[in-house]
Amino acid sequence: MIAAAATPIGSRRQIDQPRLIEHCRWLLESGGCDAVNLLGTTGEATSFALQQRVEAMSHVSKAGLPMSRFMVGTGAAAVDDAIALTRAAEDMGFAGALLVPPFYCKGITEDTVVNYVQKIIDEAGLKQTRLYLYHIPQFSGVPYTIDIVERVKLKNPNVLRGVKDSSGDLAYSRELARRLPGIDVFPCSEGTLSSANEHGFAGCISATTNVSGALAQEAWRSRGTDAGRRAGDKAMAIREILSRFPLVPAVKWAVSLVHADPFWRRLQPPLASLSADQAKALEAALPELN
Repeated sequence: MIAAAATPIGSRRQIDQPRLIEHCRWLLESGGCDAVNLLGTTGEATSFALQQRVEAMSHVSKAGLPMSRFMVGTGAAAVDDAIALTRAAEDMGFAGALLVPPFYCKGITEDTVVNYVQKIIDEAGLKQTRLYLYHIPQFSGVPYTIDIVERVKLKNPNVLRGVKDSSGDLAYSRELARRLPGIDVFPCSEGTLSSANEHGFAGCISATTNVSGALAQEAWRSRGTDAGRRAGDKAMAIREILSRFPLVPAVKWAVSLVHADPFWRRLQPPLASLSADQAKALEAALPELN
């Protein structure tokens, strides 16, 4: 169970490093997660400048947290920024680097995407950090097709470790796990946990485990049992409520309730916090789940 961690933001659009570290530590302890995906989509990564992202990575890496339990988003619009972020992940001891495809130019060929990923692998000099491809075509507009993943894996068998599939297309996840059994496949919904063994999934990387990680962990560890199914149903009920609203603002509002800290409700432009009516509806719905 890997949490796609939210990022606390100050009044001047800076990352609040102490709160970020505190939340990451909580996720790995009381929050119930095996690992943290730092600065991904839920973490609003592409809305931060390169230096802000590197500084946040540096603070986390020096906080005494177990870096073997951290992956970090290193994708960027500029290839040199993606290389710099991926190299920083290696230098700072992150276990994984999560690479979104080049997302501005649409309609590019599979060869182009493969060459882009290869350039980052070659120039970042990955030795200890493993690469994960981030398939989120509804945002990036550029997919990591199964053929692309296969080609990158064949050329870099000791570097490419897995794929985070945020497409919501379970047929893609299932086929990827079937065709490439050496790849760790992480769908984005806790609803896949009950069928993880059947389909060969390595777990789940989810935004909503910022608040439901302990339940999701029970569903993962007890998969195939009645207790696991009950825990999974509860985690999915929380996900369903949060999904009624813009997801990242809803997750951050829920995190503010978990930590009793309204600071968490701020988002980085262009995203905006929940409206007063949305917040009221969310807060009314969540207590029903006890």
